[in-house]
Amino acid sequence: MADATTAPRTARARSWWGWGWADEHPDDAECIAMGALLPGTLPRPLPIPRVADLRIGRPAAEPPRSLAHLVTADPGVRAAHAMGKAYRDVIRALRGRPGRIPDLVARPANGQDVADLLEWAGGHGVAVIPYGGGSSVTGGVEYRGDAHQVVLSLDLTAMDRVLEIDTDSRAARIQAGALGPALEDQLRPHSLTLRHFPQSFEFSTLGGWLATRAGGHYATVHTHIDDFVQSLQVVTPAGVGTSWRLPASGAGPSPDRLFLGSEGALGVITEAWMRLQERPRHKASAPVSFADFPAALRAVRAIAQSGLTPANCRLLDPGEAALSGAARDGRSLLVLGFESAAAPVDTDLAQALDLARAHGGVTAVPSAGSADGAVGAWRSAFLRMPYLRDGLARMGAVVETFETATTWDRLPALIDAVRDEVGAAAREATGHPATVNCRLTHVYPDGAAPYFTVLAAGRPGDEVAVWDHVKDVATDVLHRHRATITHHHAVGRDHRPGYDRQRPEPFALALRATKTALDPHGILNPGVLVD
Repeated sequence: MADATTAPRTARARSWWGWGWADEHPDDAECIAMGALLPGTLPRPLPIPRVADLRIGRPAAEPPRSLAHLVTADPGVRAAHAMGKAYRDVIRALRGRPGRIPDLVARPANGQDVADLLEWAGGHGVAVIPYGGGSSVTGGVEYRGDAHQVVLSLDLTAMDRVLEIDTDSRAARIQAGALGPALEDQLRPHSLTLRHFPQSFEFSTLGGWLATRAGGHYATVHTHIDDFVQSLQVVTPAGVGTSWRLPASGAGPSPDRLFLGSEGALGVITEAWMRLQERPRHKASAPVSFADFPAALRAVRAIAQSGLTPANCRLLDPGEAALSGAARDGRSLLVLGFESAAAPVDTDLAQALDLARAHGGVTAVPSAGSADGAVGAWRSAFLRMPYLRDGLARMGAVVETFETATTWDRLPALIDAVRDEVGAAAREATGHPATVNCRLTHVYPDGAAPYFTVLAAGRPGDEVAVWDHVKDVATDVLHRHRATITHHHAVGRDHRPGYDRQRPEPFALALRATKTALDPHGILNPGVLVD
């Protein structure tokens, strides 16, 4: 076993109201330029909100002296923990209506601190909202309702160390509060990687990935964090549980599976042993364009069912390709990429390109080891998009994104229905033209995960109602087409209606019983998954 070192902390300021780094947000001129592309937006951007304007009151309770060193009531810290980073959250902050602000924010240093905080909270009816990087886009880290007088945000980011590395088994014991960059920085000296890179990588934690069953950037095979879990340590009001480290087990229902995706409603994940991989040394990528989107879908299906395992297999429809700047010629674009730690991948890429060409794809010369213009443009836009969304929100635009997954036989009809019905709902609600774009983010032999973007000018001051209506229509479309309410963004509170319709009732019964047994006072993330 090798000890790992703590990664250096950064002093760069996070945005309390929007995505990511405060200094990365578009300035007023860029916001106005983006707004000009959507008729009906505001003439000037909404001002960046200030914490001082929220008039945050004193907390409704104080922690006991034994826990005071872990807890703060600082207004700025409390405001930053009031919401996640969905469009709904951003526009509420811009309009000065962020919702219930937590009374206190705790930053435990270890599992015992978490247990002590839960014991105090349970005895005093304090709602506890587990909080990692705060990047939830489904209402997963906020409190809604009035059943609890006191709300505590439980921020785990002080628990950010890689504690042990087992190089023989290629695994590491990692604290749940480690943000993506800090985690990888601690693994890099050992030439190892977790190989989990969601869009929120900079601003999300291992515990958050586990609690939401997060999907990573890689398009095939190990698409979700679930695949890398060796064991979990979870602190619940009923006690602490640690599963065994095993490569595999057939011993009954998996204890890890109970807490993966539980979103802090059943317990707080404090540590995990995670399977690691060698860092890739061989990479190759290439873009493929298609005149016909249905043909592009068939090409991706052929690649997914071929036995090839591309790290990237993102299909962008013409609107999404134009939005990202990867292609503006009215064609769809497939971004293909392969990587390996063991051997060159040029042959794999060539075989995938042959399959794409057989379905009408037009390829450029592949770029081994680096991306060409189209692939590079897509990658830059992928990382920049959340900041641009916030800029559009400042212009009063409505920007909704949602993702799902379904089988190949249902996929074309689902995409058509979303474009037609969700687009019509956005047009009706706003009175302005609406755009609905689609891309595939993850692909499997039996289906794919489409990701939709809805853009329209909003109704000034009423943007949340418009967003809620579009979300309701999208939820109904997904349900009718037997597509999951979420492939990788979690349930939270925003997807709860769709989740209630999707899950079998006997499972719901078991989940409610589990909630009662593990959280008898009902303090953990109230309203998430079960009532």
